[in-house]
Amino acid sequence: MLITVGQAAGGLALLYLGGDCLIRGASSLASHFGISPLAIGLTVVAFGTSAPELVVSVDAAISGANDIAVGNIVGSNIASIALILGLAAVIRPMIVEAKIVRIDSPVMILVSLALAIVLINGQASRLEGFILLTGLAAYTAFTFWEARRESDQLRIEFASAAPEARISILPSSLLVVFGLTLLVGGGHLLVTAAVDLATFLGISQAVIGLTVVAVGTSLPEFTTSVIATVRGRGDIAIGNVIGSNIFNILGILGLTAVIRPLEMGEVTWIDLGVMICLACIVTVLLFTRLRLERIEGAFLVAVYFLYMSWLFAA
Repeated sequence: MLITVGQAAGGLALLYLGGDCLIRGASSLASHFGISPLAIGLTVVAFGTSAPELVVSVDAAISGANDIAVGNIVGSNIASIALILGLAAVIRPMIVEAKIVRIDSPVMILVSLALAIVLINGQASRLEGFILLTGLAAYTAFTFWEARRESDQLRIEFASAAPEARISILPSSLLVVFGLTLLVGGGHLLVTAAVDLATFLGISQAVIGLTVVAVGTSLPEFTTSVIATVRGRGDIAIGNVIGSNIFNILGILGLTAVIRPLEMGEVTWIDLGVMICLACIVTVLLFTRLRLERIEGAFLVAVYFLYMSWLFAA
């Protein structure tokens, strides 16, 4: 048991370090190629913080642990909204000024519904995976186009928060490769530990994927969002979570299904329903008040822990 816990902790550490290296290297490369800090923040950073989820889900699918692969995606999206945004809002209320963030929020709902449609027959096929990846390409292109229309103040905000691009192209490339190596190693360690932990505790792999694995792979989003909130950059915190959630479904589930068709397993429609409801709640809050207050953040955190309690009780 202690070896399994140590293996899981080591895997999470490698995932965190690997994700950080990947984000810094990729952001630096994007900057060298003339991509704006705003576009980098809304795509490279948001997608980069989802790199642990990507590696873990792909590794789990290849290993035949479908419940962990799907549970990781659904659980990460639930944790990102309820736990990460909730805690960030409790720390400091977040004001949303970016039009693109308010546009992406309804997209998150549509993508979440798309996931439910894909899994309506209990599995995600290679064809459906290709369709999701096509949606990711269209979403990314739209984000780059829309980023050019944002205000100068928001551009400055994202520029000040973006990883510095003081290293040249070769070191940036090596940083990306090093980050990917750490991610692959950490992902394999975590998946192996998760399977062993589920067996030892006598609970389903889906529950482990929805909880331990999901929260662990969401650490980069948590760090990025909390730091941005403390610095008064609510747009970055919310944009990071929304962008990551969209990427989790379109990119991670899409690529994983292309590599190996996924079975829904023991991930239930209640889990999917919680994910969709949370996406709707955040969207309503952003459209009506353009901010997340502390009381609303506390409500989201309470919902998360109620969901966790129900999950383990069930």
